[in-house]
Amino acid sequence: MWDYTDKLKDHFFNPRNVGEIENPDGIGEVGSLACGDALKLTFKLDENGRIKEAQFKTFGCASAIATSSVLTEMIKGKTLDEAAKVTNKDIADYLGGLPEQKMHCSVMGREALEAAIENYKSGGKKKHELEGRVVCNCFGVTENEIERVIQENNLTTVEEVTNYCKAGGGCGGCHGEIEKIIEKIQGDKIKDTTAAKSRHGPKLTNIQKIQLIQQTINEQIRPALRAHGGNVELIDVEGNKVIVAFRGMCAQCMLAEYTMKDVVEARLREFVSEDLFVEEDKESAQEPHNHRG
Repeated sequence: MWDYTDKLKDHFFNPRNVGEIENPDGIGEVGSLACGDALKLTFKLDENGRIKEAQFKTFGCASAIATSSVLTEMIKGKTLDEAAKVTNKDIADYLGGLPEQKMHCSVMGREALEAAIENYKSGGKKKHELEGRVVCNCFGVTENEIERVIQENNLTTVEEVTNYCKAGGGCGGCHGEIEKIIEKIQGDKIKDTTAAKSRHGPKLTNIQKIQLIQQTINEQIRPALRAHGGNVELIDVEGNKVIVAFRGMCAQCMLAEYTMKDVVEARLREFVSEDLFVEEDKESAQEPHNHRG
């Protein structure tokens, strides 16, 4: 489940300015139903050239709805030049942050605003069009947009680019092209990032990390404990915290703290990640248990 802020939840469950302004001064439409996210933004100016009304219609997830709602609140009362300075980071920060995988929703909001302003300045004749060579055919993302999100958000990996604009999130055939664009923009920085990753190993997903922890316990830790009449069970993994329960002789052993740190934690740090630390679930250790592992 996504870790949403209270402010994001509020704008999702109680979105502001939902709808479409009649006879708007500017209209911005971005995304598509086929890609899973679509946003239509309309605004109307007052006699002083400031945004008097802003409304939206969004098809998408909770983050898409919340970011659209926030965007309309942020731009009301601003001139078009002031509104044009609103970035996707401003939208995300207003909400207290977004999950990395949902940052593309804030980018979609910024694109819709730009499209609406462009539509106004052209007298309603111009609609948002893709500029530049399309790199990601699955989601219709151009080289220009990829370059922009990399520069504005200081991105250094294909995964980050996917989080911010969806490019590379489909078939994956454009990953090589995205890597070239990142390298062109970030230069030596991407080399430093790659070197750091090679030192610490590839980043694991939560599922991969849990599987590797369980495998290490089965192959590297449990045999040593069983040799002395003990055992250990994986209870849970919370971020970098690994919760275990000792069984058999280990459950009553006075050296359980030593075993947990110098055997269990040491092996997990060696075979899984240096960032892991282990805690004992003593309540679970008191419960009768028939281990099958």
